[in-house]
Amino acid sequence: MDGKRIIGRTEVVDLPELGLYDIEAKIDTGAETSVLHCEQMEVVNKKGHLYVIGHIRPNMDSDKVLKLTFPVHRERTIKSSFGQSEIRYIFLTKVRMYNELFDIKLSFRDRTAMSYPMLLGRNFITRKFLVDVSKKNLASNII
Repeated sequence: MDGKRIIGRTEVVDLPELGLYDIEAKIDTGAETSVLHCEQMEVVNKKGHLYVIGHIRPNMDSDKVLKLTFPVHRERTIKSSFGQSEIRYIFLTKVRMYNELFDIKLSFRDRTAMSYPMLLGRNFITRKFLVDVSKKNLASNII
């Protein structure tokens, strides 16, 4: 196992640089990239640099919406399981699991129709974690 930690099929994670805590995330080894729900996303060009802006509701029971801006790390063409291609704008941030911070490459996407607001893909999972699909929430941030 080479010191890899075990995570379940779902986890509760924090994104402290975004001010988001206790986010329910689905682990998806079939997805290459990780994604976070946002209600609206736009990409702007400022002085030759691309930035992605996501409008995120940190609590679905609240009307409060955060406007988060990150420099685009990379553009990537993603093909859905339905065969449709779209461009995703990847940015870098940190995710807290097992009370430890990890670098993560994320993109924004409207996941309103999905059960979980966040998806952790295999680019993040690889070399760090093993997935036990019979378990849930093994990496909770217990202090």
